[in-house]
Amino acid sequence: MSGASPSAGPKFAKSGTVWRVIAPEVVLRNTVTDADGDTSTETFQVYTTNADGTPKAAIDLDGSGPNGVLVSAYVASGGLAKVTVSYGILKPGVLYAFHTSAYDGSLYETTWSPWAYFRIDPYVTFPAAQTSSTIDSTAQENIEFTRTDPGPALPTLDANGEVKRKATQERTCGKSDADGSKICIELSPPTAEAKARAEKRTEALRKATEKKARNAGKSSAEAAAAAADAPLADLVPWCSDEPVGTDYMNRTDACLKSIGSGTLVFVDSEDATIGSARFDFEQRIKTYPNKGASGSNFAEFDQQIRIMPVSISPELQGVTLRWNTQSTCTACVTSVIRWADDFDNAAGDNAYWDANDWNAYTDGRWGTRATTWNGTGKERIDLGWSVTASVDASTTATATADFGTSGITQVQELAPRCDDIVGGSAPGCVLPFFKPTWTVDTNKYPAAGGYYWYMQQVMPDHAGSKRWDSLMHYLGPDTPVLTEDGDPWTSDDSRNTVCDNTWSVHPSDASVGSLDCDEYAMASTHESGGYPNSVNLVTSGSKCAQLFTDKMGDGSANFGLLADTRTAMNGPSGTERCGRAAISSTQNRLAFSGFPAPSWRMLDSDGFFVTLPGFEHCTSTAATCTWTKIG
Repeated sequence: MSGASPSAGPKFAKSGTVWRVIAPEVVLRNTVTDADGDTSTETFQVYTTNADGTPKAAIDLDGSGPNGVLVSAYVASGGLAKVTVSYGILKPGVLYAFHTSAYDGSLYETTWSPWAYFRIDPYVTFPAAQTSSTIDSTAQENIEFTRTDPGPALPTLDANGEVKRKATQERTCGKSDADGSKICIELSPPTAEAKARAEKRTEALRKATEKKARNAGKSSAEAAAAAADAPLADLVPWCSDEPVGTDYMNRTDACLKSIGSGTLVFVDSEDATIGSARFDFEQRIKTYPNKGASGSNFAEFDQQIRIMPVSISPELQGVTLRWNTQSTCTACVTSVIRWADDFDNAAGDNAYWDANDWNAYTDGRWGTRATTWNGTGKERIDLGWSVTASVDASTTATATADFGTSGITQVQELAPRCDDIVGGSAPGCVLPFFKPTWTVDTNKYPAAGGYYWYMQQVMPDHAGSKRWDSLMHYLGPDTPVLTEDGDPWTSDDSRNTVCDNTWSVHPSDASVGSLDCDEYAMASTHESGGYPNSVNLVTSGSKCAQLFTDKMGDGSANFGLLADTRTAMNGPSGTERCGRAAISSTQNRLAFSGFPAPSWRMLDSDGFFVTLPGFEHCTSTAATCTWTKIG
C-alpha cells in the first residue's frame, strides 16, 4: 500500500502544506509496503487545482492522454518509490496536487494515498527587461571613515568613533625668541561648540555671498545660486554641507572635518600667557581621474586646508599660519600654495589675520596646493601635513602642530594613487581606499540581477555583498598572475574554467530568448571560480551551482530563476563557491558592460561592491524573492 506522506522535490522542503520545488523536472515520491514483503511499484497521478486548492484536472504525465500517469520502478517493501516528471509538462508558479497507488505485480491498491500539494517556486521572479530605467549603475555615496594617523596631538579612533589611542602630545612648543618668549600650540578634537560655529559660519557665508552678488548687479536667481555655492574657494564643494566632527570621502574627494581646533598660546620667559588665538581647521583632497580634468596636462591631485579664526588676542598684534605638506611621491611636481579668502579672492602668501581686524564667520583662509604626477606605471603617494604659527609680537618665535599623515602603512586611507595603466584612459589619480559600488540596473537586467542576488546569499564568502561587507576584487590589467604561456591572466581565462565544456543550455520557453552561460562571481574578479588564486577556485564549472531562467506558467508575464538539476539532482546545496546560469544573452552582456567606470581607475586587487536594488528587499532564499521596480 502507498505511504501516507507523499512528497515532491527537489529540495523536498515544505512551505506550510505545500512542497516547494525548485526545478521543473519534479521528483515525486512516496513509500510503499506490501503485506507479503513483495516488491511493488507506485503509480503517480498529478492534477491541476481549483482556486480553493482542491484537485481539478489530471495532467498527462507520460504522453498517453489526459489521464497519463508515471509508474515507478519496483522497490522493496518499505522502500521509497519515485518518478521524475519530464521538463515542459509542469509549469512554474502553478499549484499542483498528486497522489499515488501501489501495485505488487498481481494486485492493484484499490485506494489512493492522501493528496499532497506542490508548486515549482523559483528562487526569484522578475518581468521582462524594462526598456528604460532611472538607475545609475555608477552613482556613489560618500562614506564616513576614521583616520588611522591623525597626528600625535589628537586621539586615534576606531571605526565606531571610540578612542583607540589617546593623544600622545598635548602641547607643541617652539624655541624661545631673544626675549625668552615662545609659542605653543594645542590641538583638540571638534566639540559641540565647534559644530555650532560651523553651522553659523555656513549661514553667514551664504548670506554674505548673496549680498556681494546683489551688490555686483547679479539677479536674485544668480545671487541665490552664488549663495548655494558658498564658500566659493572650496576645492570639494559638497564638503561644506557635511557636519563637523567626521571625515568623508569618495573615489576622488576627501573631506576632513575631524581635525578640530588649535589653540595658539604666546608665553613669556616665565611661561605667563601674553596672548592667545584659536582657529578651527579642516582639510580637503581632490584627485582628478583623467589628465586634463584639472586643467593641467598631467595626472593631478590637489590638497587644501581651511583655517577659520575663532579668537585672537590683541597682544599678538597679528597671526600668520603656514601650511606644510609632505609627500613620498617620486614623480611629482608641486605648486606653491595659493591662499584665498572665503570668497576665493587672493589672500597673500600665507594665512594672515590682523589681531584687530577679523571676522569669526567670514574671514577664513583657504590654502591650496596642486601636485602633478608625470610617472609611469602606478604610484601610491603618502602625504603628511603640519601648520607653523608665528605672531607679529615676536620676530622669531614659531611653533608647529603635526596634523598627521595619509594613514598607517596597512591602510593608507588618504594616499592618492596615480597611474598610466588604465586602458582607454589618460593618466590620472584616485583615492583607492574608497571601494566603489556597481549598481546593477535590475530594471533593464532583472534576470542577471536576480541571479547575482541569489549567489550573494548562498556563496560562503557572499562575494560582492554589502550586507555581509564582502568585497569583490577586480582582475586588473596590471595583474601579476600569468597563464602557462606567460601572458597576463584575463577574464576570458577565468570564464573558460567556469563555462567549460561541461555546460549546456537547459531547455526553456522560447520567450526567454537566446541564452548564455553567466558566471558568478564575475570572471573579471579575483573571486571567480576560475581565477587561479581565488578562494572560490574550482577545477570545472560543474562544481558550481547550476541555474537557468524560464517563463512562469501562472498566467503572468514573469520569468523565474530555477535549479538546473541535470548535474546535481537535488539542485544547489548552498555551499557552492561559484555559480553558472543560463541567462539572457543580452542581459549577461550588458549588466556589467560599463564596469568599471573610467573615473574609478580600477587596478588589480581593487575592491568593490555589487548592489542589486530590485532584489535587496529580500533577505533569504527560503522563499521566492520577487523583483521590485526601482524609480
